[in-house]
Formats: sequence, C-alpha cells, structure tokens
Amino acid sequence: MAYLAIDPGSTSTKLAVYRDGCIRKGAVDHPRALIDTFEHMTDQKAMRRDVVNQWLRDQGFSDLPFRAVIGRGGLIRPVPGGVFAVNGAMLDDLATGVNGQHASNLGGLLAHDFARRFHCPALIADPVVVDELAPVARLSGLSGIERKSIFHALNQKAVARIVAQKLGRAYGDLNLIVAHLGGGISVGAHVRGRVTDVNDALSGDGPFSPERTGGLPVSGVAALIRSGAMTPDGLERTAAGKGGVFSYLGITDVRELVSRSERNDERASLVLSGMIYQIAKEIGGLAAAMDGRVDAVVLTGGLAHSTHIVATLTAKIRFIAPVFVEPGEHELEALIDAARRVIEHGEPALTYPPDD
Repeated sequence: MAYLAIDPGSTSTKLAVYRDGCIRKGAVDHPRALIDTFEHMTDQKAMRRDVVNQWLRDQGFSDLPFRAVIGRGGLIRPVPGGVFAVNGAMLDDLATGVNGQHASNLGGLLAHDFARRFHCPALIADPVVVDELAPVARLSGLSGIERKSIFHALNQKAVARIVAQKLGRAYGDLNLIVAHLGGGISVGAHVRGRVTDVNDALSGDGPFSPERTGGLPVSGVAALIRSGAMTPDGLERTAAGKGGVFSYLGITDVRELVSRSERNDERASLVLSGMIYQIAKEIGGLAAAMDGRVDAVVLTGGLAHSTHIVATLTAKIRFIAPVFVEPGEHELEALIDAARRVIEHGEPALTYPPDD
C-alpha cells in the first residue's frame, strides 16, 4: 500500500510517500528568483514535475506501485468537504484559475500527471474553497455581496478529526471551533462535520494576522481609495499579503514579534495583544452563533507553536470549552489519510463539479 501526496506552495513543493504504515516527508524549496521567471502559475508545472521526479529518485520511490496520487486542492469552484477524483472539468478549472491563481492549483494538475504514469487514481481533498456555509452565514449586510468560504479547509478538518479521535467520538457527532493561526488566520464553526461558518481568510474578513488585514472599516477603505493612496487592486494585494502585523511593524515573523514584546517594546506588545484579542473575538462570536454548544476549541497552524500566544489566547477562551492545541500544519498527513479512506476504506470519491 503506497500513496504519493503533493502539496505545492508559493515557494516550495512539499511531498510525502506513505508505504507499509510509514510516511516519508520532504520539501523542496524554490528560489523566489526562479518563481518570478514564470508569467503564469501553470507555467511552473514542468519545473515542479521535475522536482517531484528527482525527489522520488533520491528517496528510492520511483518504481513503487502507488495505489493513488493525491494533490492539494486549489481554487476550483466551491465544493463540499471530501475527496474528489481529478477529472477533465477540474483540470480545466485549475489550469484557467476559475476562482483565482494560487500555487495549490498545481496540486491537482501534478496529481493527474503522476497518476497517469503510475496507472492509478488521481485525487484531491478538502480544497481551500470548501463551502458548507449555513444560509444565514452567507449574509454580508449588503445585498449583492455574499460572504465566501475560503479557508484552511484541509488542515482544519484534519485537526478536527485528530481531536475527535482523542475525545473518542466521531467528527460528524461533534461541534468544534477550529482556529488555524498562520500567515493567514481562519476560524471555523464545525457543526457535526460541516463548516457552517468561517471567515474568508484570503480576502479581508475576520482577525488580522501576520500578513493579512482581516476585516476593515468601509469608510476607512473608501477614504484610502478617494485619496489616491491606494487603488482597488493595490488594496486587495495589501489586504492579502501586506496587512496585519506587517503593516504596523514591517515584520511577519511572529517569533520576532513575541521577542520584541518580551523586551518591553510597547508597540510590538500592543500589536501582539491586538491580534490575540481579535482571534478571541472571532472564536467567541462563533461560540455565540453555535448557541454555546461547543465540545472543544482547537488551535492549530504555525502560531500555535508559540507558548505565549497559546497561553494568552487560552486564558481568554477556555470558558467556552476545553482547548486542544495541534500546532503546525497536518496537510500531508491529511492528504494521505484522505487517499487511504477512498482506496482502503471505501469512502466514495466525489465527482467534480458537485452538481453534475
């Protein structure tokens, strides 16, 4: 039983092979100067394919009889959570960037290429566009603008299943709040296996993060545009990559932020406290939306490695429910687990697009 998982990021390709009960993981970094030579995201496919081939050769995995190849899901059309078979419609949407351009779009494309080579199924699982929002959660407050579900679905659902196992219960029987704390922050309400509410972690919703603005006052945004200080396109880029902690302090490394705060840097302390404060507000708001019926709160992502952030945040939210900490990202393990659920345990691979 061997499986290959491919997780393309903006400047790296993470890889994993599951074989005989063990996972071998690796990552290949891509210099920014190299990435910048490609005009379109899909132009990187041949380069990334060569990188995967070389890694497989280096690890001695080139001739394994893979049962499935699974890639990180990209910005396809909104889908429910689950494992999807890669098909022609998905390949077209990934190649054209139907919902936007992102390195994760290469996951399904590469999975398809390697699955053809190994004569096995190509899959993706829980892409960032998983959309299980309740109708009431879609309302934004302005007709014509609908709240979107774009979040760290793969990692959120992976750690939710880990915590469910620790509690001795099924993920589909629990009500959880999962906070992915990274360069972007998403906080989701997992109600019996479905993420019925979550902030759009990419486009300016929810708490500010090391890189992203989160929600902004509309009047302030309008004033920036009217003044000429920002164009709409520039504002979108800032909201997604140059907001939050970076906009206040010019850094995105949270370890440095915490270190400055511990050295009595008042500005850094305020910004760090503000980020934790907004995360706590988001979690508390979801707890109210869930009528207080919360079995556990889960903290995950890179920021969950920080003992200061975890301790300060836990002190604010522990009245809601027991707090579990699953630091880092579990995406490769989640992809392997998804492939095994389909191949070994009979979970049906869903068809894309889901309405077909």
